[in-house]
Amino acid sequence: MSIQKVMAFGLAILVAMAPAAASTWQDKLEQAMGGPLRTETEKARDENRRPVETLEFMRFNDDLRVLELFPGSGWYTKLLAPVLANKGQLYLALRTERIMGLIESTPEFAHVEILDVNPDMPSAHRRGIFDLADFSFWLEGLDLVLTFRNAHNLTPAARASLNTAVFEALRPGGLYGVVDHTRRHMEPDGPGNRRRADPVRIIHEIQAAGFQLVDWSDLHYRATDRLALEVGNPAVSGRTDRFTLLFQKPAP
Repeated sequence: MSIQKVMAFGLAILVAMAPAAASTWQDKLEQAMGGPLRTETEKARDENRRPVETLEFMRFNDDLRVLELFPGSGWYTKLLAPVLANKGQLYLALRTERIMGLIESTPEFAHVEILDVNPDMPSAHRRGIFDLADFSFWLEGLDLVLTFRNAHNLTPAARASLNTAVFEALRPGGLYGVVDHTRRHMEPDGPGNRRRADPVRIIHEIQAAGFQLVDWSDLHYRATDRLALEVGNPAVSGRTDRFTLLFQKPAP
């Protein structure tokens, strides 16, 4: 056997014995997106919500301590939980009653921790808008806090309470990612913007809690949304313009 064949044979053995490359968190997320825990309706929203790109923008990784706020029925939870299962930790907080049963009955979510944080949220002066008493998550050292399309449901005072609690829970240098439906700047309240938020106002409010705005993205910009219709209107539902922002708690 020639020396070339011997070397090639040895290289083939080494390649076969080498461990497989570690999966990236994006690989894990792609697997979760196609997983059996998700409904076909949830999967159909992937193209619009773009979870891989959105989490990349939020500087997500699979070894972080992450808090998801207002998880609803679990659209993002079903993606975050499997990715964080081995090396990270996922916490859920605020109005978690809709997802409690799923978390408790699904073995794959055994590592997810639902925080016992239930501040009063009385209805405010408009339907679907709530106040929020001052509260704490009773956590510290979090790496990342995420909220998807929730800020519009809170009064400015309620958002101030929330932003203060998030600031307290994050480690110095920790990140706060916010996505919401866009309202025209300084537009008065009306039936068409009830579930929309002014991004300029949101930025100012979060900065007032001590955060720095570190990045923004046009991932969810939709030129066809004229910002005049309620987000549930069939003409814009699933195609609304949304702002995507990333804030950081300053390091000392």
